[in-house]
Amino acid sequence: MSTSTLPRPEAPAASRLRLIDCDIHPAPRDLAVLDRWLPERWRRHRQEYGLRLRQPFATGHPYPKATPALSRYDSWPPGGGPPGSDLEFMRQQHLDLLDIEYGMLQPLAARGMDERNPGFAAALSSAVNDWMREDWTAREPRLKATIAIPGEDAAASVREIERWAGQRDFVQIAMVSRALEPLGRQRYWPIYEAAEHHGLPLGLHSLGTSGHPVTGGGWPSFYFEEHQAVAMSMAALCASFILEGVFDRFPRLKIVIIEGGFGWVPSLGWRMDGLWRSLRSEVPHLQRKPSDYLKSHLWFTTQPVEEPERPEHLRRLIDWIGRDRLLFATDYPHWDSDDPRYAFKLPLSEPERRAILAGNARAVYGLA
Repeated sequence: MSTSTLPRPEAPAASRLRLIDCDIHPAPRDLAVLDRWLPERWRRHRQEYGLRLRQPFATGHPYPKATPALSRYDSWPPGGGPPGSDLEFMRQQHLDLLDIEYGMLQPLAARGMDERNPGFAAALSSAVNDWMREDWTAREPRLKATIAIPGEDAAASVREIERWAGQRDFVQIAMVSRALEPLGRQRYWPIYEAAEHHGLPLGLHSLGTSGHPVTGGGWPSFYFEEHQAVAMSMAALCASFILEGVFDRFPRLKIVIIEGGFGWVPSLGWRMDGLWRSLRSEVPHLQRKPSDYLKSHLWFTTQPVEEPERPEHLRRLIDWIGRDRLLFATDYPHWDSDDPRYAFKLPLSEPERRAILAGNARAVYGLA
């Protein structure tokens, strides 16, 4: 039975918990939709050259996906278009079915940060933001947008942040997790300064075509390898932010790790703390042990939630990370998306359930 046909839970309105979903993927019906907001020069560029990503393949994705468009078979809109492209169908299949109060849009089909041409990267990021505002959040108040930026160009990124900061439809800044350089490097710091100044969390989704393989050992043979290696790349990302001193320079910066799981977080903290005892002279700018930064500046979405054979192991993970660090996400409409009624294979107390499914996100994003 598909998620779209599962019975909707019934509960008194006063006691029912409305969800905040921190990872919903909208898609344009086709890339020509974005031409409405591209200047003529870049409209012609897109039509003549298409998207030119930093990857060793001329067309397509670096790896084959488990299902077409990486999506559930039942998520294809009946009126045509790819999964995530039909707002009314998304309302029926997802927002209404699960009683979602707010959903964070994370567009994947076009990302300026991945583009080789820096001018087109900036124009594409702006067009994606206009598209989210006009075609999505203006039509559906439950949806909130992320500010797409051409992250390899810090100055252009700051200009795009300034364009949208303060508009209630945009609640965070989006960057890909696989960049040209480790994201803790100072070339990216103007972005973090702008994020801190405007009180906008930085949402780092587990993707990007930087031209570098996701693993430390080269390009893997299978999508299976690439998919599980996301945890390695996210651990390296967090270490870069912490050890480069980003949080010491920007103490109010919030970072949300999206679609990277969280089972790896305690071991990363333990390993960095152990090495810090011997190597702290190399990083004198760190004011606290590394694991403290993990617990004070970083949040993690639940999808894909780890499912150990013994549920008490998941309980220990959550206890170490802190229940206030976890934000619920479905990853709709992807094939491995999570239904909140079945996502956690362990009992949660009522305060834990309310915090993870809605309360934590409400606090991080400043939602009313």
